[in-house]
Amino acid sequence: MTTPEITIATPADRDAVVGSLVAAFVKDPVLRHLFPDEDTYPRHAATFFGHLFDKRVHRSSIWTIAGGASVAIWEPPAGQPAAVPAAGHGSPEEARYPADVLARVQGYDHVVHAALPTYPFWYLGVLGTHPDSAGRGWGRAVMRAGLDRAAADGLPAILETSNPGNVELYRRAGWEVVGSLAVPVPTWIMQQPTH
Repeated sequence: MTTPEITIATPADRDAVVGSLVAAFVKDPVLRHLFPDEDTYPRHAATFFGHLFDKRVHRSSIWTIAGGASVAIWEPPAGQPAAVPAAGHGSPEEARYPADVLARVQGYDHVVHAALPTYPFWYLGVLGTHPDSAGRGWGRAVMRAGLDRAAADGLPAILETSNPGNVELYRRAGWEVVGSLAVPVPTWIMQQPTH
């Protein structure tokens, strides 16, 4: 089976991308820390991923496959990223969060952002595949598009994951653990070195 074409997301892809990510992250430790309530998870996660999409779609740094079935949301090095949406800046999306949810989003953002390197890097903020398309290698393919862009710039790539199972998957793809956080959720900071 051939891999479908990798494309750069446009605003028209928003709903498909957000839907895939909400489904992909249902059991993710960070997303469940931020949005623990089963009833409100879909709405809050959609707000979360929609905000990330809106912040980056015009930077041509969101790669997708099969109409958004797999998605890699990258942040270019200009203006280093917050690990999650920079909350508390009055965006309409953030106004939809209750105070306790907003506090968790801001707290996680602060802790992870403080742990990221200060030198320029490409940041893989989100990598996800809709469960219906899992196991096809599409996540690795969209990740590779951003890694190629970072390599072309001569810069390392950085990500963080709170899913212990992902650490080994990323290691097999050439990433190295360069740091970790214990709270609020155990999280590993990983780097793909420049080549």
